This record gives sequence, C-alpha cells and structure tokens, in this order.
Amino acid sequence: MLDEKGAAKKTAASTGEDAGEASARRESPQDAVSLADRRHHTLEMSLGREIRSLRKQYGMTVIALANQAGLSSGMLSKIENGLTSPSLSTIQALAAALNVSVTALFRRHEQRRDATLVKAGEGLIIHRRGSLAGHEYRLLGHSIGKNVTMEPYLITLTNQSEVFPSFQHSGTEFLYVLEGRIEYHHSGVTYELGPGDSLFFDGEAPHGPERLVQTPIRFICCITHGEDEHEE
Repeated sequence: MLDEKGAAKKTAASTGEDAGEASARRESPQDAVSLADRRHHTLEMSLGREIRSLRKQYGMTVIALANQAGLSSGMLSKIENGLTSPSLSTIQALAAALNVSVTALFRRHEQRRDATLVKAGEGLIIHRRGSLAGHEYRLLGHSIGKNVTMEPYLITLTNQSEVFPSFQHSGTEFLYVLEGRIEYHHSGVTYELGPGDSLFFDGEAPHGPERLVQTPIRFICCITHGEDEHEE
C-alpha cells in the first residue's frame, strides 16, 4: 500500500510518461513541416539549376543576367545555388530576361521521378525469345517517359535450359553473373563467366549462352536502347 508521498511520486511519473507520449504525438506535425521544407528546398534547387543551365546555354554571365533581371549578382548566385526562395516577381523577371515562360523554369521539377522496388523472389516474369529455351526472365524495373529505355532482368538457367548463342536485338546489353558458371558467346568470341564477372556488349551482334558449365546460373541482364530503336 502506497503512502501519499509514494502515490504522488507515481502520479508524477505517470504524468511524465503521458507528457512524453503527448510530446511524441506533437512531433508528427513537425515531421510533416520538415517534409514540406525538404520538398520546398528541392523546388528551389531545381529552379536554380534550370536558371543556371539556361544562362550558360545563352552564354550569359551571372552579372549580365542579374543586370537584365534587375537583381544583384549576389542574389542571382543564391538563387542558382538554391540558397534562397525568390519571389514570384523575381522569377518573372528572370524568365523575361531568359526569354522563356515562368513554367519553363520549373519543367525539370515537374518531370516524373519514378522508382521501382522489387523484393527478393519477386519480379514480373516476361516471355522473350529465350523463354522457349528454358530461360527465365524476371523484369526488375522499366524506365518511363525517357529517350533511353533500360530493362533490367534477373535471368535463371537450369540444367533443363537450352543454349542459344544467336540472340540479336537493338541496343546495348550488360551482364553480371551472380551464381554458377557459363560460357557466353558474342560476335565470334566465347567468354567464360563466373560469380562477379560481367560482360558489356552491342546487342546487335549474335550473342547468348554457348555452354552451361555449372548450373543453376543466375545473372543480372540490363538492356538499353533509344526511343527510335525497336527490338526485333
């Protein structure tokens, strides 16, 4: 049984814990503000990079652009380095000095920045020419809205897979072996690859597995090609 003093201590401790929990709850809005600050800073950095890029593209010095926009060179330097948040009137003056629209200064910030997470053992199984020969292709991501497309695959070969050294397609390919050993053919040359080995080559030349030395074989394959290139 607690005396009054002990009860008071317990109540104080309990109150302290409650206050701590309340304090933790109060931190959530602050976290949100912090996230907003980071996003705002990203906007400032993006704006600054675009202004610097256009200025250099037009062959203008910091002083020349600052004079044209009615700013000090020090202020323009801060804007270009994302160290300050310019007013709308300042942004309009810079856009006019660079002969572009205000929205053009934010175009890089508005572009999509996608990311794809594929957990271990997952990935979309894709059917390609090698699928008929027992080659398993798991797509690990895909670029969106870019001039250059990259397709990363995790490829698995087993003792049931067939060799196929005559693949041909547009673009460039990169292989990185994770497991097993393989003899890989490219344009008349055979390369023996094991864990940690990689091969980078032109995809238009005949290429592919020539001999499965040690199975199972797993390797990362990245294929890149431009928007005007189409796989056969």
